[in-house]
Amino acid sequence: MDWREIDIRYKDSSMKTVSSSFLLAGVATAVSLATIPVAQAQAQTQTVKIGFSAPMTGPQAMYGKDYEMGAMLAIDEFNATKPRIDGKITTFVLDSADDQADPKTGTMIAQRLVDDGIKGMLGHLNSGVSIPASAIYAQAGIPQISMSTAPAYTQQGFKTTFRVMTSDTQQGGVMGRYVVDKVHAKRVAIVDDRTAYGQGLADEFEKSVKAASGNVIDRQYTTDKSTDFKAILTVLKGKNPDLIYYAGADAQSAPMVKQARSLGMTSLFVSGEMAKTDNFIKVAGQSAEGVLVSLPGSPLDRMPGGETFAKRYDAKFGSKPVLYAPFSYDGAMAMMKAMSEAGSSDPSAYLPKLAKIDMKGVTTDHFSYDRYGNLRNATVTVYKCENGQWVALEVTNPK
Repeated sequence: MDWREIDIRYKDSSMKTVSSSFLLAGVATAVSLATIPVAQAQAQTQTVKIGFSAPMTGPQAMYGKDYEMGAMLAIDEFNATKPRIDGKITTFVLDSADDQADPKTGTMIAQRLVDDGIKGMLGHLNSGVSIPASAIYAQAGIPQISMSTAPAYTQQGFKTTFRVMTSDTQQGGVMGRYVVDKVHAKRVAIVDDRTAYGQGLADEFEKSVKAASGNVIDRQYTTDKSTDFKAILTVLKGKNPDLIYYAGADAQSAPMVKQARSLGMTSLFVSGEMAKTDNFIKVAGQSAEGVLVSLPGSPLDRMPGGETFAKRYDAKFGSKPVLYAPFSYDGAMAMMKAMSEAGSSDPSAYLPKLAKIDMKGVTTDHFSYDRYGNLRNATVTVYKCENGQWVALEVTNPK
């Protein structure tokens, strides 16, 4: 007599209980065995958050979105290599937020991102936001790679602050010397938008003009929200400058030069990198002709990886880079490579690797930092608007 015969012969209530328990135990064992590979897979993978913040709405939204797209492209391409960090296959994700180019909003976002568990920070775009937010990241020990060009950003003594563009000291210095030595400007007027970026850039430009024996005849102030500059321009017209330098974004510089021309002013108009956009030319129209601007870095087509970067950017987003994307791409890559070299996403572990990074990037063959977090291999390009196009005039390596 075998077991099956016994099972048939004794079908009482206790036997049913035993059989049911036996079956449930078997099911539970099968489920447990089935989930072991899933648990093992989860233990071997991880997601690492990198924070990002810039103005994604408002007049500077095109800058913020371009900045974000460069970082997104870098993350997608780095993820495709299946990086192994902390002993696990790692997927990087961008934790993005709109800081609206507002310092108060930016600091609140900084704290939220830290609380979200980010391992690194890309941002902010504006110096006026980056500087106050940097204290929050520094307190948390989180490396921050910003687009900030204000010298003060990396002069605070934080080991966590890095930038991906030349500083205003370098950019303002180049343009100040250029307008005196190459343009031969005799009477220079300056206008800035009172933001940390605008004021810092204007300060450095003014220092450089004076150091080159130029004459600054007046300095006026506006805001990054203004669109009517006729009062300021009328004052300047009375002082007859042969050059007006504006430190601020294209949302102000374009209407400013247009209004200057409507007042009959023939002064050469000069600005910084935030005026070097297609939107400036579109808004300013014919008034854009002859305008000079400076831009940190080399022209995209002269960057070591610029040509292929532009193609990959267009393939992913269906458009060409606006301004900041190549720099944010390099910044994101530097951060992820530092984690990879350290074998850890722990900020305290990879921060020393980031500080000593020396990689071939899109913007330069040697993307590396000095002890303050400033780029070692910085360049500045002077452009001129000719026939509705930005034409590179001179690429300089500032000292």
